[in-house]
Amino acid sequence: MSPAPTTPPPPPARRRRFGWPQRVFSQVLLMQLAIATGVTVLATGFFLAPLSAQLDDQAMRRALAIAETTASPQVASALKGSAPSAQGPVQAEAERIRQSTGAEYVVVMDTRGVRWSHTDPAQIGRLVSTDPSEALAGHEVMEIDSGTLGRSARGKAPLRSPDGTIVGAVSVGIEYDSVQDRLLGAIPGLLAYAGGALAAGALAAYLISRRLQRRTHDLAFSDISALLAEREAMLHGIREGVVALDRTGRVRLMNDEAQRLLGIGPEATGRPLEEVLGPGRTADVLAGRVTGEDLVTVRGHRVLIANRMPTDDGGAVATLRDRTELERLGRELDSTRGLIDALRAQDHEHANRLHTLLGLLELEMHEEAVEFVNEVVGVHRATAEQVTEKVHDPLLAALLVGKATVAAERGVSLRISSDSLLPDRLVDPRELVTVVGNLVDNALDAAAGTAEPRVEIALRAEGRTAVLRVTDSGPGVPDDRRELIFTEGWTTKELPSHGKRGLGLALVRRLAERRGGSARVADGPDGGAEFTVVLPEALSEPAPEPEPAQEPASAWGIEPAQGPESAQGPEPAQEPSMARVNEESR
Repeated sequence: MSPAPTTPPPPPARRRRFGWPQRVFSQVLLMQLAIATGVTVLATGFFLAPLSAQLDDQAMRRALAIAETTASPQVASALKGSAPSAQGPVQAEAERIRQSTGAEYVVVMDTRGVRWSHTDPAQIGRLVSTDPSEALAGHEVMEIDSGTLGRSARGKAPLRSPDGTIVGAVSVGIEYDSVQDRLLGAIPGLLAYAGGALAAGALAAYLISRRLQRRTHDLAFSDISALLAEREAMLHGIREGVVALDRTGRVRLMNDEAQRLLGIGPEATGRPLEEVLGPGRTADVLAGRVTGEDLVTVRGHRVLIANRMPTDDGGAVATLRDRTELERLGRELDSTRGLIDALRAQDHEHANRLHTLLGLLELEMHEEAVEFVNEVVGVHRATAEQVTEKVHDPLLAALLVGKATVAAERGVSLRISSDSLLPDRLVDPRELVTVVGNLVDNALDAAAGTAEPRVEIALRAEGRTAVLRVTDSGPGVPDDRRELIFTEGWTTKELPSHGKRGLGLALVRRLAERRGGSARVADGPDGGAEFTVVLPEALSEPAPEPEPAQEPASAWGIEPAQGPESAQGPEPAQEPSMARVNEESR
């Protein structure tokens, strides 16, 4: 038979160690109890020390007073008229005073230091055990000293005859044990007061610890330290801005990303929010004066999405997300969709023209086919020529050509005013592209659907300042909304699929104000709205006079049409209006 399996013995029980508790409640309570106990002990000791000194002083003064009372002229006369004896008058008077005052001893001595009285009669006639010279010299003495009767509080006074001559001295002692008894007798009452103070301190410590326990959720100090370290790492590691405010609106915490997005430094901590950011929508959103979720605001050139969460102590925590690139991509998506729609329409129109051209060729109407091709090519060439003659910057000119195509497909007459002229000296062409693109898009939206939809663009340079004016035939902007439309998040349009609207005009004004310029809206000369943007220092200094430039059409890579019809037929007008171009494009 196989042996029965044996159960392994249980592991030895661990000896429990009573170490320092981990919870904040227990640690704070123990520390406060230790502090209260230490303060009570110190207070008791500080009280007992002066009490002992005070009792000693009282005993010495009492002894001196008895000595001065004993040193009377009668005792001095008895000293001079008798010999030291246990039955002498000096001994009798000293004993009487000792018994009536409760003193330990009353010793009368002559100028040689010989005792004339003593509690022990056998000591009479002998020299005193302590130095009497100071009292015999006429000085009063108070001291704690040891003699033949042990340790006592002593007082010495000179003994003078009726004529004032010092004939001896009186030494009175009070038993020192009586002083200690008085001190020990005061200790119980003192300890009662100390115990009451300690109990009150313990109760206060308990209440404070309980409150601290609720506020710290009964965590250990190590847990709190770890949470703080994790919070710092999390706040400074995430790619969202975090701003914490207290109940008074002061900045309590701000991580690195929030400082970058808001364009402020770490010195903003502890300062009021309005002082740090200044008045504006961003401060209103973070302060909670504007409510909602995913609130859009513009700070400098950045588009931010803000959310705010109140805290239990009356403050709040706001998070910021950078939407600048997303907004730019969204606008590019809008423009791309518009161009796709325009290209789709152009494709349809191009197919119609190809069918027309194919029909002319099949009917062998060659001259009409050549004339038709020249007319179609001339339309597009005239559009590019008109834009490049007025706007020399290629990036901005390309934008306007594309907007002209979009306007034509939407049935809006888009033209550049005759007084427009913008040289190729832009410091930041992308900045002006943003301004022009936003204003033209808004103008096309406002003009579309009106009786005579039209948009006019004026671009001109005044020294180094660029001035832009966009006029439309829409319903215009009421007086009470002319400042409101430049606010972030304000719009009258439906939301697009990629996000929120209401940022274009706000960005236009921010870009203008950043350069020290302005953006405003007024009534157009023929109705509608007229937006005017002034951008100082937008152009660089003019270069030396260049050589004569080639024809704008050639600069854009468009060669004049060659053929027999170009010499015989009339040439198209040199500067056809954008209205005519758009009509022919449709």
